[in-house]
Amino acid sequence: MDKLFYFVPAASVLALFFAWLFYRQMRKEDEGTPTMKEIAQYVREGAMAYLKQQYKVVTIVFIVLALIFAVMAYGFNLQNPWVPFAFLTGGFFSGLAGFIGMRTATYASARTANAVGKSLNGGLRIAFRSGAVMGLTVVGLGLLDISIWWLVLNAVYDPSDSHNLIVITTTMLTFGMGASTQALFARVGGGIYTKCADVGADIVGKVEADIPEDDPRNPATIADNVGDNVGDVAGMGADLYESYCGSILATMALGASAFFGDTSLQMKAIFAPMLIAAVGVVLSVLGIYAVRTKDGASLQDLLGSLGRGTNLSAVLIAVLSFAVFRFLGFTNWWQLSLSVLSGLLAGVVIGKVTEYYTSHSYKPTQKLAESSQTGPATVIISGVGLGMVSTAIPVFTICCAIVLSFGFATGFQFTQASLPFGLYGISIAAVGMLSTLGITLATDAYGPIADNAGGNAQMSELDPIVRERTDVLDALGNTTAATGKGFAIGSAALTALALLASYIEEIKIGLHRLGEQVVAATGETVDAARASIPDIVAHYDITLMNPIVLVGIFIGAMMAFLFCGLTMNAVGRAASKMVIEVRRQFQTIKGILEGKARPDYKRCVMISTRAAQHEMVFPSLLAIIVPLLVGVILGPAAVIGLLAGALGAGFTLAIFLANSGGAWDNAKKYVEDGHFGGKGSENHKATVVGDTVGDPFKDTSGPSLNILIKLMSMVSIVMAGLTVMIH
Repeated sequence: MDKLFYFVPAASVLALFFAWLFYRQMRKEDEGTPTMKEIAQYVREGAMAYLKQQYKVVTIVFIVLALIFAVMAYGFNLQNPWVPFAFLTGGFFSGLAGFIGMRTATYASARTANAVGKSLNGGLRIAFRSGAVMGLTVVGLGLLDISIWWLVLNAVYDPSDSHNLIVITTTMLTFGMGASTQALFARVGGGIYTKCADVGADIVGKVEADIPEDDPRNPATIADNVGDNVGDVAGMGADLYESYCGSILATMALGASAFFGDTSLQMKAIFAPMLIAAVGVVLSVLGIYAVRTKDGASLQDLLGSLGRGTNLSAVLIAVLSFAVFRFLGFTNWWQLSLSVLSGLLAGVVIGKVTEYYTSHSYKPTQKLAESSQTGPATVIISGVGLGMVSTAIPVFTICCAIVLSFGFATGFQFTQASLPFGLYGISIAAVGMLSTLGITLATDAYGPIADNAGGNAQMSELDPIVRERTDVLDALGNTTAATGKGFAIGSAALTALALLASYIEEIKIGLHRLGEQVVAATGETVDAARASIPDIVAHYDITLMNPIVLVGIFIGAMMAFLFCGLTMNAVGRAASKMVIEVRRQFQTIKGILEGKARPDYKRCVMISTRAAQHEMVFPSLLAIIVPLLVGVILGPAAVIGLLAGALGAGFTLAIFLANSGGAWDNAKKYVEDGHFGGKGSENHKATVVGDTVGDPFKDTSGPSLNILIKLMSMVSIVMAGLTVMIH
């Protein structure tokens, strides 16, 4: 069994090797004309300057939090002494994944634009494989971090002791808080940056000055391209690193808990998610090599090309998960494999539904574009309605996945005795959904690269056919990005449910550390270490009849909306500064609109950077402070309510925001393709307004919600010892 573990770090090394290989292949490609190189350098410098500033702020936050955890661990014995170190490594690897992905993207965009001039397949290959650098880096670093901590903690704690396996896995779970904290700062800060620049560039450039998107005369166009990298690449990389690790770690912790007392079964349950993720790495690489297309391909052809790679990986992981559970020797191996399959299918369904509602190849987005004939108001009304309607199938899908994955793992025995095994089934379904993240993230990260390639082509004044081809790749990128967000949100829902159970496990450990006893569901008093989940639920009266639980639910639901409101207002304030600056430059720098004078690009980059740094702090800290205060003031019952409320409201709201924003963006592109008047028409301006409203929906508030859900869970888990001491 121990030898089997080494397949996990081997898969990590394989992922990082192919990430390095694809990066090296991309760097060998020609970056194009001197103008293309100059523009790419501007974007690269702006992106790196922003990340450097962001990491300074985040480092201060991490140092303060690590010191607090150290005091709790070493001063008051409320936490495992390894927690501060696990927290720091989680944040470091999360930030590193985003940095590598962004650095790759800033080198790939000009090369993609240059390659597209020769062939569409050449451009797709560079953009997609550069996106794969991000996907493979995330899974490679994730498995590397997990492997290192497993080896370290096994050297410190005797793994032959059943209780020690619970301590090891719950301690490892806390590095997820470091990853979540870094991810939230990256997503919120990057989202504010990119949408500040994007909204400012669109309102003044497209609507007021009537100049094309990414026109070099627009002072905000470089900041807009920088924003695509810091928000949609660096932020997304940190986000999905956290999702990927969180699902694996939560499953390991639940596996150790579900089979407590039998170390052999515990080890099998702990190794299963790691092995499935490791197999997924190999299959992701195979899927990446399967993606190719022909010149003159339509949007549907390109979607089919990407679908071929992702579907190949998904089908193979579904088959091989049966082999993994059978090889590990589970008696219910095929039922657990069906739990994995239910998670995979849920991810595919959510992805397809997202594609249907956001791609302009389908009626919902075409109808949205049609509503532009009666002005921007109806575009906004139709987009909001589309987003709300689009939540129905994903929510129903996740509900089915929860019931089926629980049922398969327990033989459809929905009893208190089967609860730990059912929760393990739900958690392993989340691992299944993210097992092929190496390729699903590649399809997501590819989008911003294609978008930047189009911007570079426009600013470099290349042949119009180049811009046409990059626009096709960009429209595909919008759909794949929305699909990727659907996967991230769906996995967040399943993982957050598993983290609820992990929180109760951490409460048990906190009670055991304090030497407390628990009043079990049967009424007898038992040692905390041997209490079951129903025992802890009974001890703290965690039922819907307890008003404290209901208070927590309301606070959790409110947090989703408050967080969205804060981040949207932040984009609004930052974009206002950008609009004022672009207008000022048009009015005071003579000859900009005639193309005779050069705009002050650096000034706009500085405005976006400062606004993002200033605005990201309060919403991000709120996600850390609220669970802490709820736990300290109201106790564990309220925390469970808080997490449940945030999960229900946050998941639905995130789907709505992602799909509305994606549909508005592609409705604009549908009009730009020549429908309903085409570029420059009043209908086009109406869809630009809709796209501007949708920008913070899909790229700031929406993507940040799934991190919010899990970060609140992680904070609750890490602070469980303090909560137990007070209550």
